[in-house]
Amino acid sequence: MDIRIEHPLWLLVLVPVVVYLIFTWRSVERKTTRTVLLFVFRSVSILFLIAALVSPFLVLYNDEEQILFLADRSASTSGKEEEMNAFIEQSLVAKKVDQATGLYSFAGDFRTDVSLTKEHVRIPEIELLEETGETDIEKAFTLANSIGSKESSTRIVLLSDGLQTRGDALSYLQKFTDNRVQIDIAQLSHRTLPDAALTKLDIPRTAYAGQQQRMTIEVNASERTSGTLYLYQNDRLLSEENIELIPGENQFTYPFPVSDTGLVKYEAKLVVENDHFLENNRMFAAVTVQGQPSVLVVETEDHPSVIPGLLDQNTLNVTTLQAQDLPSTLSGYLPYQAIIFDNVPGTLVGEEKMAMIEQSVKNFGTGFMMTGGTDSFGLGGYFKTPIETLLPVEMEVKGKEELPSLGLIIVMDRSGSMSGSKLLLAREAAARSVDLLREKDTFGFTAFDDSIWEVVPVGPLVDKKGVIEKILSVPSAGGTNIFPSVAKAYEDLSELSLQRKHVILLTDGQSPMPGGYLDIIEEAKHNNTTLSTVGIGSDADQSLLERMAEAGGGRYYGVSDESTVPAILSRETITMTRTYIEDEPFHMKLGNVEEWNHLFAEGVPQMNAYIATTAKQTANVAATSPKEDPIIAEWKYGLGRTVAFTSDSSGMWSGELAAWEKYPDFWNTAMTRILPSYSSAPYVVTQGAGGKFTITDTSGESAFLEVSAVTETGEEIEVIEDQKAPGKTDITLESASGLVYLSVTDDQNRLFETGVTIPYGEEYSPKETNEDLLAAIAEKTGGRVLKDPKEAFRSLPNRGEELKLITNWLLFGSLLLFFADITLRRFSRFVPVVRKKSIVAKKESPGQTSVSELLKQKRKR
Repeated sequence: MDIRIEHPLWLLVLVPVVVYLIFTWRSVERKTTRTVLLFVFRSVSILFLIAALVSPFLVLYNDEEQILFLADRSASTSGKEEEMNAFIEQSLVAKKVDQATGLYSFAGDFRTDVSLTKEHVRIPEIELLEETGETDIEKAFTLANSIGSKESSTRIVLLSDGLQTRGDALSYLQKFTDNRVQIDIAQLSHRTLPDAALTKLDIPRTAYAGQQQRMTIEVNASERTSGTLYLYQNDRLLSEENIELIPGENQFTYPFPVSDTGLVKYEAKLVVENDHFLENNRMFAAVTVQGQPSVLVVETEDHPSVIPGLLDQNTLNVTTLQAQDLPSTLSGYLPYQAIIFDNVPGTLVGEEKMAMIEQSVKNFGTGFMMTGGTDSFGLGGYFKTPIETLLPVEMEVKGKEELPSLGLIIVMDRSGSMSGSKLLLAREAAARSVDLLREKDTFGFTAFDDSIWEVVPVGPLVDKKGVIEKILSVPSAGGTNIFPSVAKAYEDLSELSLQRKHVILLTDGQSPMPGGYLDIIEEAKHNNTTLSTVGIGSDADQSLLERMAEAGGGRYYGVSDESTVPAILSRETITMTRTYIEDEPFHMKLGNVEEWNHLFAEGVPQMNAYIATTAKQTANVAATSPKEDPIIAEWKYGLGRTVAFTSDSSGMWSGELAAWEKYPDFWNTAMTRILPSYSSAPYVVTQGAGGKFTITDTSGESAFLEVSAVTETGEEIEVIEDQKAPGKTDITLESASGLVYLSVTDDQNRLFETGVTIPYGEEYSPKETNEDLLAAIAEKTGGRVLKDPKEAFRSLPNRGEELKLITNWLLFGSLLLFFADITLRRFSRFVPVVRKKSIVAKKESPGQTSVSELLKQKRKR
């Protein structure tokens, strides 16, 4: 045991205190027992106070030791799991009884495999970590240092190749002053694994349609081998080449024609036998191809579009696509400068694809237009979707008080198979349906598994917010029993006097049905209660759900894309009434948009119908109905422009407009309103390390640049910008490896679009073991580079220390002596007697005879 102090400078106070105490003692004339005690109490009390100021503590030693194994499970150590496990097992043989052991894995993240224990340790089944594409030794040290007892000596045994890709372990250890912790190194053996990696895909960032371009590809191979190189354009196979590879760099050049316009994606993919890393076998690039604008017209089999035949094919490249065939990646939309949804239901599109279209409009200037019809706007299920977000109109309409009285019950499967995205989207869909209802409408929500769970009892919709919260909190569990909850919904609606009563059933499973269930459904239909069914996924009993919907007078939706569920329920809720369709003949009233006004200078044809919507506050309404509902509305959304035309294109609703001689001009005018009008800016993009890029305006005309970035899936990612000079900025993108689309705009209203590749991490670039780093780590902490695994459990050079502050005890002692001093001064009753005796004794002169002596002498006489 030792005693240490934390603030030694307070000891200087002792000098004046000691001088004061000496002076005080010498100034005392009569040193009685009382005065000595008072002096001692006061002196020790002062010394205790000074001792408390220096913050002394006791150091209690213990011999407990902690051995922590940190195993590098990153991609660069793949294939070395057996080597690491064998090392740990061999070292555990030397474990002592008083040594605690813990096993931990790390890569980009950190995981506990075996918690710190003095018991016998067995290596568990090791699973992969999530972030194997990174090695963060610094983070592993930081977290390991926080494990276990701080009072015990600790040894960290690092099993790694030292190829850190994130953090700086050595810089961390330079600030590491805890000599209680020692780090040993178990250096993993290095062996060259067969691997071929794409290291470069070089292609011009801008081109013109019809040009012949050249693509340069570099491949780094560890040994002589052969493989196949696949080249893709917008996910379409361009070529397939058999290639021979030699050790080191291999370069290949291929010519390719540029046909598509817009932002075109290119991909190179390498396939080689016995290839260790597959993560480094793909690279991407994007080219901005200038030429005639490309327009995508989206239609359905039920409603073929007449728009392609009306557009000017000499100035536009027009492509027609079925709604269910829309691309599932952002790169499928960026080649088009404009997209038209012609009476397309959202139930065929899904919200994931809608989100990609919204991103292409917002960040890349793509124009968008939606036409009306029985499957469009609110009737198409676009309420609260990304498409509604980008349009200049809202799907909800004014005058909801004119809607008939409604009763809606949603019956949702909450069985275990619905867990995850199915249940999440089903709950969101139900919540949107609540938003579409009025406060006075009747609503109920029932969830079922083996039993019935009445989440929202059937009744007037009073507290929308509370109802939505209840719906969104429904968990998944149990089996599937469909019909009892449907029968209960019919029972709850049967006694209600409502103009429209509807039940929506959502399920992903199968269930036995009672006899006569279809008769019950048909009887309810005759009592003004309809049923629609939604089968989610391939496991749903589609034939059963189709029969139920047919018997119930509703619709059946077979869902393979779960993201369409919200649109389905929105559509079902809105189609309970037809009052969204205004079907009285009318003439448009023109607004203040000159381009549209000029088109109708000679008169406005009569039209038959439109879908009622509400113009957004900042929208520019070019034409309205006599009821002031928007017929043509437009606005700017992000970098793009969008138009809503609430009548149809076929002529059924648009009436005389579709027979008008200027009808083609109508659609070409619409194209001029939504096609991008930006001039292309001469930017150069230079790639640095990882996700770092430099963007430069070579014309010198830009002052400030604004950059947005979107992944292939339409996810907008954060861009960290560092403006270096006018027209020059450095950006950092935090994204997984792959293609990222950049949109760059400047203060001159110029737009530049391109794609950049976030390269695969250094983990997938095989390198030699970083022996220098590992040796430096061991040296910095007094550890070793272990040769014998048993050395991991050798005794640690420093004992564990437990520090006990004694400041409080010193303060308590000081106070105790201080009160003793006061007590002795004020409450000692025996002091006067002692004082009198001493005084009498002092008054007797040396030559005088005391009274007692005189009396004795008299008696003798």
